[in-house]
Amino acid sequence: MDLFGGIDPRWGWLALGMVLAIAEIAIPGVFLIWLAGAALVTGLLTFVFPFELPLQIGIFAVLAIGSVFAGKRWLAAHPVIGADPLMNDRTGRLVGQTVVVTNAILGGSGKVRQGDGEWLARGPDAEPGTRMRVSGADGTVLLVEHMH
Repeated sequence: MDLFGGIDPRWGWLALGMVLAIAEIAIPGVFLIWLAGAALVTGLLTFVFPFELPLQIGIFAVLAIGSVFAGKRWLAAHPVIGADPLMNDRTGRLVGQTVVVTNAILGGSGKVRQGDGEWLARGPDAEPGTRMRVSGADGTVLLVEHMH
């Protein structure tokens, strides 16, 4: 059985580990890094112990499964928090901002302007030109209230 196309399996495992690590950097997903670690450890073990290829594959499989589950548990206990958690939440970024009513809010619905954007809004009745504060969002509808 020739897993690495004529390459010594010890170097093949190390090369596979490096390729998977580079792939994780290029396409981050916090998954390939665990497989890369398993391949690198398998390669290092084969330098110390002359395992046959079927056993090497078994070692890699056990290490890969174990490292993925261990990594998943670790990430659940230590979640990765972005520097800007509202980066892709446009309405969340507007909470606390001042808006101006553009279409009267009647019966709880109307439109407001914030910056160069106009948004559907829900809140207390207000005439056009009234300044209001964004208190939250429901999907793409801003929830507004009178300023205090």
